[in-house]
Amino acid sequence: MRKLMYLALLGILLSQGNLSAQEFTRQDTLRGSVTPERAWWDLVYYDLDIQVDPDARTIAGKNTIYYTVLSPKQVMQIDLQEPMEIEAFVQDGKKLTYIREGNVYFVQLEKNQRIGDLNALEVSYGGVPVVSTNPPWSGGITWSTDSNGKPFIANSNQGDGASLWWPCKDHMYDEPDSMQISVRVPQPLMNISNGRLRKVVEHPDNTRTFQWYVDNPINNYGVNISIADYAQFGEIYQGEKGPLTLDYFVLRENLEKAKEHFKDAPKMMRAFEYWFGPYPFYEDGFKLIEVPYLGMEHQSAVTYGNKYQKGYLGKDFSGTGWGMTFDYIIIHEAGHEWFANNITYKDIADMWIHESFTTYSEGLFVDYHYGKQAGNEYLIGARQVIQNDKPIIGIYDLNQRGSGDMYFKGANILHTLRHWINDDEKWRQMLRLMNREFYHSTTTTQEVENFLIRESGLPLGPFFDQYLRTADIPTLEWKTENGKLAYRWTETVEGFYMPIRLVQEETIHTLHVLNEWQVTDRVDPQVPFELDPNMYIFEKNTR
Repeated sequence: MRKLMYLALLGILLSQGNLSAQEFTRQDTLRGSVTPERAWWDLVYYDLDIQVDPDARTIAGKNTIYYTVLSPKQVMQIDLQEPMEIEAFVQDGKKLTYIREGNVYFVQLEKNQRIGDLNALEVSYGGVPVVSTNPPWSGGITWSTDSNGKPFIANSNQGDGASLWWPCKDHMYDEPDSMQISVRVPQPLMNISNGRLRKVVEHPDNTRTFQWYVDNPINNYGVNISIADYAQFGEIYQGEKGPLTLDYFVLRENLEKAKEHFKDAPKMMRAFEYWFGPYPFYEDGFKLIEVPYLGMEHQSAVTYGNKYQKGYLGKDFSGTGWGMTFDYIIIHEAGHEWFANNITYKDIADMWIHESFTTYSEGLFVDYHYGKQAGNEYLIGARQVIQNDKPIIGIYDLNQRGSGDMYFKGANILHTLRHWINDDEKWRQMLRLMNREFYHSTTTTQEVENFLIRESGLPLGPFFDQYLRTADIPTLEWKTENGKLAYRWTETVEGFYMPIRLVQEETIHTLHVLNEWQVTDRVDPQVPFELDPNMYIFEKNTR
């Protein structure tokens, strides 16, 4: 019953559909691949300037895209999803022609695109954006109201695409080096976006524009608008790189509650700077913003809607009690600042890089504040929601993610690797080095695997093939053979190897297990023994 309850709670988080049975269209390819019309230009800067009308539920304005020419092509792909519409493309004062194919616009540039040139394209657009039916898992805008009837609005669009509400190069492989976000809203509403507030401009029509500047590369789904009649408070956190502003924006009715509940934020920062290294966006500060849905990892502007409860809406995925010692959304979504916003997948098929490391960070948060055994228990307990339904890695070039098991199964893969390495300080330094080596960059599974193989010194190729590319969990099969313990791995890929520690009568034995039967006389199969529970494996006694 408990497992069924948690699976229902996870919902779409752990159920992404049967990819192998799905048919793909040209739109999937245009959305999910680095097309020739994307490949020839490199994003440098976005200047997004929009007006949000809560009554009409419209967004309108322009995005000026600055880019460097990598090869001399003349057709550029810009993405904006229906029912939003682009009104005009302008370069150097000239209105350009284009061909529209579904959610993709192919723009014919008149100016010769010379290698190395920095050019700009102004894109005017508007319309009624898609409304999210199940935020944050279905993309779109959430139009809600607070208890006083004032607008309470936010976006969430990972997977479905930032182009649901603004025109952009909607693929994760390319990020602008920086960005300006200007949002005009009716008074007394505020708009909170990524980065730092540069200025507020008052207009005669009782509206005002909030201009935010992001001083770091930013992934497109992390671009955020959060609009409400907010109250603000904050603090200064003395971090590894010096003073860091922690700012909190909440509905006025929740101000006093938030002042107590958001104490999890500096606790999060202490734990994650210890494990992962400095917060990656000191220049942009850190914000926690209340929104009318569960939450999302928008870069430097993490959104929050966990109803001021510990756990995940008051539930503990692990069933151990440790999940009730922290607010799941604050810890998980802020963990994405290191794994998603700092280290970003190039293709959503590699979404495990975001979710496995970040879900694992929950266990490290518990470890830091309550001890290693507590962190172990949290991650082991969360195995009850793992489905082992299909591979964690999705289908490349089609904007298709893998199994929802990328969350807690992915976390347990990393937990298993930590205990294989069996050197906690080495493991911590690997995580910190990873955030330095992949700092502010997009990456792939193969690059992450290569890094972990290099830094661990372990033969992890088959390990990753097993856990990421199949749905099967290694099974340690053992039996008694001539009075001795015989053992081997089953349900594994060719060449799979991983040692296992077992305890028998207070003695720890290490078995170097392969796919073929091996025998040891160090362990008496007639005397009870226990396998290391930190290794995510199955056990089968065939005696």
